[in-house]
Amino acid sequence: FIRVKDLMEFERRKRVYTHLNIAPLIDVVFLLLIFFMLSSHFVTQPGIKISLPYASTARLHPEKDIVISITKDNALYLNEKLVTLDDLLDQLEIRLKESEDKKVLIKADERIDLGLAVKVMDIAKQANAESLVISTRKDVK
Repeated sequence: FIRVKDLMEFERRKRVYTHLNIAPLIDVVFLLLIFFMLSSHFVTQPGIKISLPYASTARLHPEKDIVISITKDNALYLNEKLVTLDDLLDQLEIRLKESEDKKVLIKADERIDLGLAVKVMDIAKQANAESLVISTRKDVK
C-alpha cells in the first residue's frame, strides 16, 4: 500500500518572520523630543522689549487692539512702528478711524517716566479713543 503523501514530496517553505524592532525608533523620537524642548527655550520672541509692571488683577486682552508701546528708553511704537510723540496723534487718529471698537492698549515699560505715560494717554483721548487699557503682567508669587 503506497500513500500519496510518500509519492509527492513537497518542499516546505521556510517561514519568514517579519519583525520590526521599534526600540531604535523610540530612542530617536525621544532624542528629537528632548532637542525641541531644549531649543524652544533659546528662541527669542520678536518685537519690542518691554518689562511690564506686575498686577494681581491682570487679564488677557486680544491683540487686535491698537497697541502703543513705550520702551524704557522712552521710544514710542504704534503697532510696532516707531513714531515720535508729535506724530502719535495723527497716526493714532488714522488707526482709530479704521478700528471698530476704538480701543487703545498701552504697553509701557515699568521704568518709564509717569509724565510720558500721561501724555500718551492724553493723546489717545484726543484721538477719540473710547477705551484705554494699560497692559500689565500677572503677579507671580
